Amino acid sequence: MVGLLLLKHIRNVSDESIAEQWTENIYCQYFCGETNFVPCAPCEASELVHFRKRIGAKGIELIFKESIRLNGEDAKEESIKADTAVQEKNVTFPTDAKLHRKIIEKCQALRKKEGLPVRQSYTRTLKDLGMDQRFRRRPKNKGKAKKADQKVKTIAGRLVREIERNLPPRSIYQKDIALFQQVPEQTKTSKHKIYSLHEPEVKCIAKGKAHKKYEFGNKASISVTENTGVIVGAISFRNPYDGNILNEVIKQYESIFGKVPRHLTVDRGYRGKKQIGETE
Repeated sequence: MVGLLLLKHIRNVSDESIAEQWTENIYCQYFCGETNFVPCAPCEASELVHFRKRIGAKGIELIFKESIRLNGEDAKEESIKADTAVQEKNVTFPTDAKLHRKIIEKCQALRKKEGLPVRQSYTRTLKDLGMDQRFRRRPKNKGKAKKADQKVKTIAGRLVREIERNLPPRSIYQKDIALFQQVPEQTKTSKHKIYSLHEPEVKCIAKGKAHKKYEFGNKASISVTENTGVIVGAISFRNPYDGNILNEVIKQYESIFGKVPRHLTVDRGYRGKKQIGETE
């Protein structure tokens, strides 16, 4: 299971994909300790999810420590480099129109599942509004598309309120309803905005890249040794200022090696402190 987790992250693929690749690739099987070719799947893809939950953050850190130990002396440099990157989530580019339509779809699915009464399904109305929304880039259709967006938003709010009325007071869907209510209420200047219904913790991060103005996910900090390039630290955050996460970077290094790094090299995004404790 540990070998499968490592292969999954090395190749950046899903649980289902790595289980399928394992049955076809003899090198993957050898990496995981097999001595003969095995033509069947090693496990169900869902078992990898359960395994990650069982070992938790401490188990993942133990695997990480072992991978560092295998590098021997190369990993024991006292000078490291750190940088942040966006760990992007698998979400579509968020727009208000997309989120409102997704709310309508989820409300309709919930209504069918629970057999709730509904005054109107809006099937034909939404189909017509979709045509108005689709060609918004044409100059003559901008006003029509804007009106269609507002109508879809109104329908989404109406369906959420109707389902909330028909559900019992202590329903298992209370969190979902609260999330559905938050999306139509948020504005351009709102804080803690929702960008995805299935990944509500996703943040909008601007890294100043020319080809990608905004990225949607969480910020991750990676630390490597200065000369040998061995990864000796990896932490995930929401979206803090880079300079505020250096304490966590040093703390993780200390938990792995039992000492703090002597030198830590960072870019201008971390400007602020020149020394933290014994680390320059």
